Amino acid sequence: MWFLIYHLIAPCFVFSLTEEGNKGYGPVFEEQPIDTIYPEESSDGQVSMNCRARAIPFPTYRWKLNNWDIDLTKERYSMVGGRLVINNPEKSRDAGKYVCVVSNIFGTVRSSEATLSFGYLDPFPPEERYEVKVREGVGAVLLCEPPYHYPDDLSYRWLLNEFPVFIALDKRRFVSQTNGNLYIANVEASDKGNYSCFVSSPSITKSVFSKFIPLIPQSDRAKVYPADIKVKFKDTYALLGQNVTLECFALGNPVPELRWSKYLEPMPATAEISMSGAVLKIFNIQYEDEGLYECEAENYKGKDKHQARVYVQASPEWVEHINDTEKDIGSDLYWPCVATGKPIPTIRWLKNGASFRKGELRMQSLSFDDAGMYQCIAENTHGIIYANAELKIVASPPTFELNPMKKKILAAKGGRVIIECKPKAAPKPKFSWSKGTELLVNGSRIRIWDDGSLEIINITKLDEGRYTCFAENNRGKANSTGVLEMTEATRITLAPLNVDVTVGENATMQCIASHDPTLDLTFIWSLNGFVIDFEKEHEHYERNVMIKSNGELLIKNVQLRHAGRYTCTAQTIVDNSSASADLVVRGPPGPPGGIRVEEIRDTAVALTWSRGTDNHSPISKYTIQSKTFLSEEWKDAKTEPSDIEGNMESATVIDLIPWMEYEFRIIATNTLGTGEPSMPSQRIRTEGAPPNVAPSDVGGGGGSNRELTITWMPLSREYHYGNNFGYIVAFKPFGEKEWRRVTVTNPEIGRYVHKDESMPPSTQYQVKVKAFNNKGDGPFSLTAVIYSAQDAPTEIPTDVSVKVLSSSEMSVSWHHVSDKSVEGYQIRYWAAHDKEAAAQRVQVSNQEYSTKLENLKPNTRYHVDVSAFNSAGYGPPSRTIDIITRKAPPSQRPRIISSVRSGSRYIITWDHVKAMSNESAVEGYKVLYRPDGQHEGKLFSTGKHTIEVPVPSDGEYVVEVRAHSEGGDGEVAQIKISGDSSAATALRIRVYLKIFYF
Repeated sequence: MWFLIYHLIAPCFVFSLTEEGNKGYGPVFEEQPIDTIYPEESSDGQVSMNCRARAIPFPTYRWKLNNWDIDLTKERYSMVGGRLVINNPEKSRDAGKYVCVVSNIFGTVRSSEATLSFGYLDPFPPEERYEVKVREGVGAVLLCEPPYHYPDDLSYRWLLNEFPVFIALDKRRFVSQTNGNLYIANVEASDKGNYSCFVSSPSITKSVFSKFIPLIPQSDRAKVYPADIKVKFKDTYALLGQNVTLECFALGNPVPELRWSKYLEPMPATAEISMSGAVLKIFNIQYEDEGLYECEAENYKGKDKHQARVYVQASPEWVEHINDTEKDIGSDLYWPCVATGKPIPTIRWLKNGASFRKGELRMQSLSFDDAGMYQCIAENTHGIIYANAELKIVASPPTFELNPMKKKILAAKGGRVIIECKPKAAPKPKFSWSKGTELLVNGSRIRIWDDGSLEIINITKLDEGRYTCFAENNRGKANSTGVLEMTEATRITLAPLNVDVTVGENATMQCIASHDPTLDLTFIWSLNGFVIDFEKEHEHYERNVMIKSNGELLIKNVQLRHAGRYTCTAQTIVDNSSASADLVVRGPPGPPGGIRVEEIRDTAVALTWSRGTDNHSPISKYTIQSKTFLSEEWKDAKTEPSDIEGNMESATVIDLIPWMEYEFRIIATNTLGTGEPSMPSQRIRTEGAPPNVAPSDVGGGGGSNRELTITWMPLSREYHYGNNFGYIVAFKPFGEKEWRRVTVTNPEIGRYVHKDESMPPSTQYQVKVKAFNNKGDGPFSLTAVIYSAQDAPTEIPTDVSVKVLSSSEMSVSWHHVSDKSVEGYQIRYWAAHDKEAAAQRVQVSNQEYSTKLENLKPNTRYHVDVSAFNSAGYGPPSRTIDIITRKAPPSQRPRIISSVRSGSRYIITWDHVKAMSNESAVEGYKVLYRPDGQHEGKLFSTGKHTIEVPVPSDGEYVVEVRAHSEGGDGEVAQIKISGDSSAATALRIRVYLKIFYF
């Protein structure tokens, strides 16, 4: 009796559980705690750890610290939702790993671990730093020695003499962000000063700086020193996707050049070199970027190298993770959970927050006890990741309500049909089939699959009828019925044929099919297994849609990519039929592959390659092209042999530039045209060689006293031919035998100035220049004849006179000196209340005898002197002349009081202008009579307060009136007049605040 009751009520009980389960769900994290750094000096007084999850019913929260439950009843803690707030945090009891635990009736989940740590940056020790004395030209290292701190994410800068003056980093100076030290490649006199290391912690937003370190350069004859690498990057472990920074800096005089490379491999595409070559950054580092990196420092005195390895590892990352899952009661579960990483992550499992299993998760014969919240955890030395999911166990009798069988099933004659039977049921039901009243069993043409589907092959008319699927499990049974009808089979009656065309021609593929007349027929074309999209490819593909049962394909303007196997598929909703044919396209060759550069010499390299596709027409020749950084244009290279036949796979490129970076590519040609170029080869640099070109335009002369200035046109990069490129300048007085030589190490400079206090002025010298590099010297240029600098003038200009013109102008005149080397004259002037150092200067050519000084201050005493100058400098000034500018012109503008027309004249009248005590007296008035819109006109002068002007014959005229004085012209007033009698008495006055001078 109890057995019967159990089987009657159990399905109802499970159904109610399933309904409740569909409405609710276990906790799903929306926010989890993250690693937090709390500054020890913070005034906030609290720190919070966030945790938020959604769930139905609403979840409860609790927290763990270092795997111990936190007593949330203590006043130190408070909770807002799942957010934990710690009041007055202390390092001794609050630092550690926190976990948020969330639960409801469906299960429990644990958050990822979050670390609370306490950040600090101590001040520098108060002791004074020792002074550093270094000879000029020698390298120096100033130690930062940062104070105790956490975390180790400091950034470093250096102060010079005072805050906030930070030193500018350049090719000669570098601050390591690894240890904070300041490195100076070679000390100069300008480096003298007091230096302080300035340290910042972004995590706790605090900065401190050290006591100042005096740096005292010791004067010495500058010597040269070879490159010596002092900042050396170490073996580095980086995480996939991170940005990696490597530092390298060298001392030496002259400043060494820094170069980066990756041993036997090209540099990463994301690599970036900055800080004048001292820093290599690799952005978004990948596994293929792992390897041995080298920094090379070199000056013409010597070179130094440093190598270290970069290892790329990775935190765990999901390849496949678990998701919420419903499983039938009694079924088996395999829950794949796969993560990648380096080292390979280990997998462990939690169930409802408690440790469950390790490795792969498989469970057999699931029961309700297996339901709950599961967490798959993948971890390695670099991190840990969680995947959370809920497992629900369901049980129900079979039902076809959600997925009934199709009422009508079509099958093609002679074909195959599968009739699906997919009721909802748990556990999995047993299936049986019937046709009408006949029970079906597996046979030669009929098969019942494990999932309940019925398969029938070689369909005939006799197979038509009603088919019923029966499903039964230990909780009940159900059935569903559908009707099977047979249709005529689809057949290709005219299949496509193979076609052979040349690029640019059209091709046609035929395809005709027969099918059941009650069904619609469609044609699908594919190329090499990929369906052709006629909308996207309408420029090349076109279908014949006008004739029923005809799927003919037209390929227009055939290209090489259109070659391949074409398949025509005639398809109805019941079945399909396919036929295939090949399209051969003849055209220019494809790109050659596998280019390798071998036997690299100074002017030649050997290339090898592999043949590309000939596209059904033999390759007749190859062309090799090259490109340098000097131009983005690919150019045909000169080769040996000069004609590279189509059966060759190697050649030598000749007449290259020594010490030049090259890329090469190869193009194949056949009778149908020239193909696409190959991928560029790896970039290589040819070997160096001594320069063979001499600098041009050698000349010079001029300059300051006791100087010999030598100039030339620097050679462009393509003529350097090697590293450590520079110039050797040779010179000697005309007639002497021994040449003096100096070295200029900067390849961009085309000027050298030789200073010698014993050098006589305007002396004839012979000069010549040649280039050199680390492989040797080039030829000297043609010898040029130049002259040393002449002496500055010694004569003083005479008869200097100054005449005041107005309140803001004066003219200065003088007599020329007799020295023919004079190039011009300089006039200095400054106000008496200013210092002579503030004097303004005007220079004029040696053809001028006078000049005008403008924009002077009114009623001001000025000092004026004149001196001669040439390329060597300025001669002695003349005696200083004192002179006072006029008072300022009247600031009051005339007030025009009337404008009266009298016959053919206008009479304009204005009030008298009275000058202020600090202004020049009015001597009269200037009147400008001009057409409106023009600046030129007729100027009148008068001592009266009235003037007569003609009536305009056409349009309007403007009359401008201003007072005149010895200090200049005052401000202007104006009116407009016209020949229109109706406007004759109109008085229109416009006052402008600008001053006009005539």
